[in-house]
Amino acid sequence: MANDLRIGGFEPFSLCDWPGKIVATLFLQGCPWRCPYCHNPGLIDANAETAHRLSDILEFLETRRGLLDGVVFSGGEPTLQRALVPTMEAVRAMGFAVGLHSAGPYPERLKAALPHADWIGLDIKAPEACYDRMTGTPKSATRAFESLRHVLASGIAYEVRTTVHDGLMREPELAALRQELAASGIAAHKIQTFREAGVDRQRLAAALRQQRG
Repeated sequence: MANDLRIGGFEPFSLCDWPGKIVATLFLQGCPWRCPYCHNPGLIDANAETAHRLSDILEFLETRRGLLDGVVFSGGEPTLQRALVPTMEAVRAMGFAVGLHSAGPYPERLKAALPHADWIGLDIKAPEACYDRMTGTPKSATRAFESLRHVLASGIAYEVRTTVHDGLMREPELAALRQELAASGIAAHKIQTFREAGVDRQRLAAALRQQRG
């Protein structure tokens, strides 16, 4: 089942995907949300052609035992793929620590994956009242904050982060998000600055027009 994993990108050496760790990162294909500032829009379509085979990546990782601290599963949205957990298990069996990036659109799938991870970076997009506007998906806040509760209950190391484009989320909205996270027990919240590279500019421009309107 792990061989069913659809991999849209692979970074063999990364210092930025897991704080303080040297890792390889798999970018998994597919995401159910349509965030206007997404810098990996090529990963959104779950059915897009992919150029990477898991077997090749596992062979590469065999040569990096003792050199890499871990392997991170990013996206897209990794929990969209049911082959995620078997692949996490396979990588951990090789002796690597396992990191996970998620925005939490599938709370129960995330809950099932957490016992196989050593760390998670959870993207919380906005305060609850603004969530659907940010993701382009109804009821996304409910799913994201349920996923946050699963992360906190899991006991694993985590980082909660939010990408901020000042045209899409103003300071009062960011303050509301900080209050919501603090109420959930989150003391440290990382703000990630919007990066224009790779962004679908038409989707971003449409979102900015909607926000202004």
